[in-house]
Amino acid sequence: MNQEANDPVWHRAGASATALENTVDALMDGVCADLKRLAAIPSIAFPGFSPEPVLQARDLVVALLRDAGVADIGELNLPDTAPVITGAVPPPTPDAPTVLLYGHYDVQPPGDERLWTSPPFEPTDIEGGIRARGIADDKSNLMVHIGALRAYGGRPPVGIKIIFEGQEEYGSAFDDYPPTDPDLFACDAMIIADTGNIRPGTPTLTTALRGSAVVFVEVRTLNAAVHSGEYGGAAPDALLVLLKALATLHDVHGDVAVEGLRREPWSGTALTDDEFRELAGVPHGTPLIGTGGLGERLWSGPAITVIGLDAPPVDRAASAVVPHARAKLNLRVHPQQDPREAQGALVRHLQRLRPFGIPLTVTPGDAGPGYEAATDGPAYRAARTALRRSWGADPVHAATGGSIPLVNGLAKAVPDAEILLFGAEDNLCNLHGPDERVLLSELRGALIAETAFLAEYAATYSAGATP
Repeated sequence: MNQEANDPVWHRAGASATALENTVDALMDGVCADLKRLAAIPSIAFPGFSPEPVLQARDLVVALLRDAGVADIGELNLPDTAPVITGAVPPPTPDAPTVLLYGHYDVQPPGDERLWTSPPFEPTDIEGGIRARGIADDKSNLMVHIGALRAYGGRPPVGIKIIFEGQEEYGSAFDDYPPTDPDLFACDAMIIADTGNIRPGTPTLTTALRGSAVVFVEVRTLNAAVHSGEYGGAAPDALLVLLKALATLHDVHGDVAVEGLRREPWSGTALTDDEFRELAGVPHGTPLIGTGGLGERLWSGPAITVIGLDAPPVDRAASAVVPHARAKLNLRVHPQQDPREAQGALVRHLQRLRPFGIPLTVTPGDAGPGYEAATDGPAYRAARTALRRSWGADPVHAATGGSIPLVNGLAKAVPDAEILLFGAEDNLCNLHGPDERVLLSELRGALIAETAFLAEYAATYSAGATP
């Protein structure tokens, strides 16, 4: 361990940038080696996959935490859920704050392995980084937490709580657990390390998450399919009825046209059109849909996507009028809009329709709230300073249209805690896709940022508590 990490000066905000960088650089080889060990484990907590690799990943993470100085390590076991690793390091002084560190050790399935340049569970060095399934989402972020503890020799200037779950990607009962056991999660601030920079090298705090809801819409027009030549033109085609209804959800520009869905301008940083095209795979010449800034379309406004359609497949289609069709809609909503309220607005819109005079059957499905952070507290002040020290630029605020359901559970369990979302991922890392990778520059930057944050927050918190 670099002796400088144990020097009392290191525990103070304002410790030299060189000292901080030297300490992290001395740790990077070990962090990368352990990250590769962890990423080599196919810890997929989906049905149909062996649970053994998930438990193997758990055991390795526990061993790494113990080696980093966390003596108090436990486990939370809920029904039908992979183990949640818990841990704690007591605060060094009675007036020091406590920071909860969150991450997850499970990963997405690799998908079609033929699309990978190298085997997904054989971590492979690439130019400037490492490629493997789960190496960005979320194992690099686990190693940032562990690396920050190593930087302090296991004795950080704040109290630490560890929450590393093992079934985030599939979802589990743990999402709703925190409010039932608030003492386990009690803290002053949390680092939810399941995000990263909007682009490599741009320090980013994710301050908002869109909510989501599901709606099913169904139409049945005939007792059975009938000959399209004999009956088409008068017999009502269920698929045409459904398509006519779905076409009302957007206006001619592609903006959502459902009354009651909240939309506001986005005031933070957003992707450029070219960055978005690259990320989404939209060819040049194909227009993006909707109007307004990308931040508004992606984060602070609604989106409705048809994610499933039950109708005869083209390859097996008969010359017949379709008697039944069904669609599954995914609704994404403003971070501060109640998802059930938004879901109700979409349901009412569809129920009012009578395409060709035919009513629809509309059924609400699951819904999950969004989240918007308060960014004016001492933890955010410390985080902005820490990210600035790490990347040499002022951090930007961004959002994500994806959901992290646990964030809302944690916010309910500890309503006064500040919640920070940053980490070693970046928007170009191919998470959930083939050739997922993490950049060493992003891993190093996130490790410097978290290490600096713990010192900055300890000092900022103590200064705020002084009369």
